[in-house]
Amino acid sequence: MAAAVTSCSPGHPAAAPHPPTAPTGSAPGDPGTAGPAADGHTGPKSERSLPGNPDWEITDPGPDGAIEGFADRVSILPGETLGLHVSTPAAAFTVSAYRMGWYDGARARLVWRREHVPGGKQAAPHMDPATRTVLTGWQRTLAVDTTGWPEGAYLLRLDAEDGSGRRYVPLTVRSASTAGKTVVMSAPATWQAYNEWGGYSLYNGPTGGLATRSLKVVFDRPYDYDHGAGLFLVYEAPLVALAERLGLPLAYTTGIDVAREPGLLAGASAVLSLGHDEYWSPEQRANVVAARDAGTNLVILGANCCFRRVRFEPTDLGPDRTVVCYKDAWAQDPGHRSGAPATTDFRVGPGADPESSMLGVIYDGYPVDAPYVVTSPGHWAFEGTGVAAGASFPHLVGVEYDRVDTGFPTPRPIEVIAHSPVVCEGRRSHSDTAYYTVPSGAGVFATGTMRWVEALEARGPGGGKADHGIDSHAGDLVRQVTENVLRAFAAGPAGRTRPALDNLAGVYGTA
Repeated sequence: MAAAVTSCSPGHPAAAPHPPTAPTGSAPGDPGTAGPAADGHTGPKSERSLPGNPDWEITDPGPDGAIEGFADRVSILPGETLGLHVSTPAAAFTVSAYRMGWYDGARARLVWRREHVPGGKQAAPHMDPATRTVLTGWQRTLAVDTTGWPEGAYLLRLDAEDGSGRRYVPLTVRSASTAGKTVVMSAPATWQAYNEWGGYSLYNGPTGGLATRSLKVVFDRPYDYDHGAGLFLVYEAPLVALAERLGLPLAYTTGIDVAREPGLLAGASAVLSLGHDEYWSPEQRANVVAARDAGTNLVILGANCCFRRVRFEPTDLGPDRTVVCYKDAWAQDPGHRSGAPATTDFRVGPGADPESSMLGVIYDGYPVDAPYVVTSPGHWAFEGTGVAAGASFPHLVGVEYDRVDTGFPTPRPIEVIAHSPVVCEGRRSHSDTAYYTVPSGAGVFATGTMRWVEALEARGPGGGKADHGIDSHAGDLVRQVTENVLRAFAAGPAGRTRPALDNLAGVYGTA
């Protein structure tokens, strides 16, 4: 994992790490080809039983500019139309819509395909000098009708028909209702914050630092990471595969949808924040907290969650297509001058509201690489793992980490079940996996490490060839704990049957 500007001072990181490099009216009379059971009547059980298509994966993307694109919707309801904006010098290309999941290990199913779409090279991007925002102005290439597409996380694969290149376009086909379901809440605002397509992100510009970064970034451009997939493949796809394999009742949405629709999480069993979910709007946070206070469980499967406060604005292609985050330059933000909250870290002023009041834990630093150390092996989350007190799993803590810190608002009772020593740029601290419960009965579980979702894929020996060096023993632990938490939380308010037993006095000497 490549690093950005680092800081281990609690509450003031200069930047988080970069990720690893790692359909109405398609055309009149030519709607594309649907895969099996793409008729809109496929329930979760039958969807999981369908055969998958392991050829979804891109192994050779081809050169830069061979083909790339973006969708004019971050998420859609089944049956809505989205527009694809594609640039390629190839004469034609194919679009294939793959629903991501388990599918007996294939990890995706082909739901729809359209071949022989005329290609064309779109104009070079330009920059708004006021905010250093990369803008494309690309014309719509294709309208895609999603009738019959099951809810879920999707990758649309673009293949130039001359074989020159391949890229992804991520999409969420979202759920209109989440009642009684575990909600997979994708984090596209964070993907976009790190997206350097066109030379600018919310972290870097041409100088490679904050001085020339964008103050606003838009979804009207391709993603540069993972062949166009953004951060989905690293920080979200492994969890989607596990949750679908378990057969849980699932709903799919994004943080942007949660912000827009206050009642979207009504009756949900649990909400899942995935591996890298740093950028939240105040509306998203308020709606998640309201769901928790109504009995919906919350799982934080990463670290550095809900750290940056953002605002969404429209582009010419629609609402909520711009992520605004001025960070330390918040006083320059015209939106803030007009009365909007400052788009800076939640924990700092003006309007400081530390994220720990929702998460239980709080972001403490970056970068670290440390063993994960179990301290409460009898906790229900560790059932079936066989771990003992002091069990250690190398490299599982990183690259960012969270801890319980009662110097910030901390819900009680709270249990620390893994208390892992770390050294971050010479400063000694701990990464904590923590569980707390609230009067509504909701339980909140936070892993305390950004590598948790990635570790779901760890199945071999550790070392230099493994992702971060994480081995199968850590992978087995993470898979079992995640399964335990998801199953317990899917059953309803976990605090009613599994109340947290506060142990901060023993762990930190805190009353």
